[in-house]
Amino acid sequence: MKTANASIIAGIVLISAGVLLLLDLLDVIESAAYVPMLIFAAIGAVFLSLFIRSPENWWAAIPGSVFLGLAAVIAASQFSDGGAGASFLFLFMAAGFAAVYLRQRGNWWAVIPSGVMLTLAVIVTLPQDLQGMPVAAVLFLGLAATFGVLSTVPVPDAGPAGRMKWPLIPASALGVLGVIFALQSTALLIAADILVLTLMILAGVALLIYAYRALHGGHGKAHG
Repeated sequence: MKTANASIIAGIVLISAGVLLLLDLLDVIESAAYVPMLIFAAIGAVFLSLFIRSPENWWAAIPGSVFLGLAAVIAASQFSDGGAGASFLFLFMAAGFAAVYLRQRGNWWAVIPSGVMLTLAVIVTLPQDLQGMPVAAVLFLGLAATFGVLSTVPVPDAGPAGRMKWPLIPASALGVLGVIFALQSTALLIAADILVLTLMILAGVALLIYAYRALHGGHGKAHG
């Protein structure tokens, strides 16, 4: 059965590639970009079929998502002028790792690379004027959200609660760093500095008023 399926897929790939090359030879279409796309899509389909066929083939979702993502990137570069085509690779990889976890819940580790790939997909789509601190903010906040989600994932060997608590530690640390980078990328940090300095000045004025009253109150009692 496996040999027959492989032969069918290989036959479809050869026929499709031959048709594209023939159309290219006849100057009907430019097949230079379509042939790699077709090959990547076919390889990805092979791994996807392995993944669907048996729960033991959960690993096949990872290479399958990579090849399908590459095919999607090539297709996006051909049919779209946008610069977000590269995000398809990360989106497919995120879906692949998510499928690994959904197929076998013991593979909770797959949630981490899935969240990382999803975060990278968002970063790739950011416009050029949002580079620097905003990218760092999205990266750290995305990682914090990933570990936050991981803390809610049911794990068979995680004790009576069925949840892991350790992901909350990196989630908190990464979340704080993400907020700091987000503040540095906006005017909120300037406003925070002004607020702190204003409070310092008001505190100093309050101390001077207190000292003035203490001194003059003490002199008044001495004369009395």
